[in-house]
Amino acid sequence: MLPVIDRVFGPDRCSRTLAAAGLSEIPDGRSMIPETEAARLHRQLRAEAPRLAPRIAADAGFATADYILANRIPWPAQLVLKALPAGPSARLLSRAIAQHAWTFAGSGVFHVVDCWTFELENNPLILGERSGECLCHWHAAVFEGLYRALVSPRCRCEETRCGAQGFGNRCCFRMHR
Repeated sequence: MLPVIDRVFGPDRCSRTLAAAGLSEIPDGRSMIPETEAARLHRQLRAEAPRLAPRIAADAGFATADYILANRIPWPAQLVLKALPAGPSARLLSRAIAQHAWTFAGSGVFHVVDCWTFELENNPLILGERSGECLCHWHAAVFEGLYRALVSPRCRCEETRCGAQGFGNRCCFRMHR
């Protein structure tokens, strides 16, 4: 998220945004970022720049997907997923996402409804917030980036329901192909 904020806002405003979110130092990337800090940054971004926040979060989500592809999914596994038809590939990828959900769900609970539909219960990035719109642009972009690279370049992810909209505490993400 920080490189995207820095690119869009510039270093001075990026530093002010971090300070306003109560983050005194920039994470060095050598360890996991506490979910409370990530949530504060997402909330600050939405409060400070409501019109830009969805695009910034999505750009950061796509960058996260690129990082996962470059560093976390072995190249042979990527070749297999790309070679399979979309259905089997999506089934395998959704299982892998579920196995590693702790990295993006934190204290939330990730559910695979089917290989094209995910739910995130108690999403820590929006917990306690209320909005008329879906807020989870970062998550949707991560899922879309992975599916586009490994299942089909036509895949798109839509958050169809957000816990912030008052529909309970689950965010629902649907892949379209």
